[in-house]
Amino acid sequence: MRLGYVIIYVSDLEETVAFYEKAFCVSRRFLHESGYAEMETGATALAFASEKLAAANGVATRRNRPDAEAAGAEIAFVSDDVPAAFAKAVAAGAAAYKQPEKKPWGQVVAYVRDNNGFLVEICSPAGV
Repeated sequence: MRLGYVIIYVSDLEETVAFYEKAFCVSRRFLHESGYAEMETGATALAFASEKLAAANGVATRRNRPDAEAAGAEIAFVSDDVPAAFAKAVAAGAAAYKQPEKKPWGQVVAYVRDNNGFLVEICSPAGV
């Protein structure tokens, strides 16, 4: 087994894809009219599916909304310059959640919430 992709269910698929392109500098792999999109993010793809597609597939989820508590999950983007990546995401419309902070193990970690309210970690590479 290997992790192929992570899917986040969203209310507006095209808006979310455009947001991620601008805020996190990832490009779309494809956007399908059925309500599904994938982003180029390395070995594991980040995918988005519309809430309508989730319902059509018989999947019930708690909806991601900016005014609600964040879901019990996050995605993380690794950056060599966390403060700059954090500032870029916020300038693109992400909600600042936690400013960049150096952790005891040496990693720099920050958090934003995306246009859907989903939690996104921006971090430096983790030491081994």
